[in-house]
Amino acid sequence: MPKNRRQFIKSTTATSIIVGSTYFANAQTANNNTIKIGLIGCGGRGTGAVVQALTADPNVRLWALADAFPEKITKSLNNLSAKPSFEKRIEVPAERQFSGFNAYQELIDSGVDVVLIAAPPGFRPQHLHAAIKAGKHVFAEKPMAVDMAGVKSVLASAKLADEKKISIQHGYCWRFQPGTRAAYGKVLAGDIGKVTSVYGTYYSGRVRALANNEKKPQGMADVRWQLWKWINFEWLSGGPLLEQCIHTVDKVAWAMNDVAPIAAVGNGGKHQRTDPGNVYDNYSVSYEYPDNVFCHVGQRQFHNCHNEIIDRVSCEGGTMVSPSRCQITDHTGKRIWRYKAADGEEQNMYQVCHNEFFSALREGKHINTGEYMANSTALGILGREAAHTGQRITWKQLFESNEDLAPDSLGIDDEFPIAPLPKAGVDQLV
Repeated sequence: MPKNRRQFIKSTTATSIIVGSTYFANAQTANNNTIKIGLIGCGGRGTGAVVQALTADPNVRLWALADAFPEKITKSLNNLSAKPSFEKRIEVPAERQFSGFNAYQELIDSGVDVVLIAAPPGFRPQHLHAAIKAGKHVFAEKPMAVDMAGVKSVLASAKLADEKKISIQHGYCWRFQPGTRAAYGKVLAGDIGKVTSVYGTYYSGRVRALANNEKKPQGMADVRWQLWKWINFEWLSGGPLLEQCIHTVDKVAWAMNDVAPIAAVGNGGKHQRTDPGNVYDNYSVSYEYPDNVFCHVGQRQFHNCHNEIIDRVSCEGGTMVSPSRCQITDHTGKRIWRYKAADGEEQNMYQVCHNEFFSALREGKHINTGEYMANSTALGILGREAAHTGQRITWKQLFESNEDLAPDSLGIDDEFPIAPLPKAGVDQLV
């Protein structure tokens, strides 16, 4: 019987360490080798990650694809094959197109060197553990988990990756955007004094939501339908504060130099939507940090409303605003700094991410962002649970939680009733 995440966390310290890949140990040798990549999760973001990986290094080859649904593999391959520059670098015959719930393991065992993980977030702890255990380098999309059992699994996998010298690259893409990097660099360097507060917004329209009152097709299993509509179910997506607004949450962590918060309070709900999914469509969260610093995150997915994605980092000497303008103003509103791109500088943050990842692999450099990814994910969970329970939840309480939203042993044709929508004042942190 497959282990769930709690069982993995308990047993991981007793697991024998499998020797990690030495594929990139010698930079000179590595520079002459083909790097075979495999993608788990063939949706739009996963297919985009393949494009960026192939663009980052001329000796990268797409070797295998995996997804729960075979039609998504076909669509991804068709989109990639339509690019003439990739024609000779896509080597995915039918026998390396893996579908079903065990597809991720089949891909890992297919001879790939690097695994790109972009399946729904609920599966990422399981996929990451399997890849690291097999000695594969990993690019993993955000967030890294949907619950604290998953976060703890990721932390254990990150530790294992360090022991085996396996690299993990993260998908918090704004940390690779040159203007945003420069702006946060000014904050972290203390150029405008100590951070006094942060206000970040992620106000957008609805994202691939179920239609209002949409029902599961008659005769279709719960898991299959929920997986097809994964963004609407908390056990798969984590909800919008994690799946989408996690970028803004992560930039709060960035502004605070990735130190742990003290606690969070928040609220949220399901305002415009009447679908049967169990995720909120809006959150308002306040994170409490040391030295009386409070960081606010506002999120919503509403039609016909003002949209913006803006970070406002207030400091003793002024305010940094990103990513729309990437500038700093003093307290009178006068601009005192603005980012200017260097000639020829790559501006696509997704591409920068993969350029740096594959360059490090070629040079034999070990990078491991697993712990950081897990902590930023936990910050999102802290805010979500504060809103769901209506309580002030501390960072310590969060890490004492073993919330696990679904067993890892679920099959695609299993029954799995939708959990009730959380209710503040009723729900409790598990």
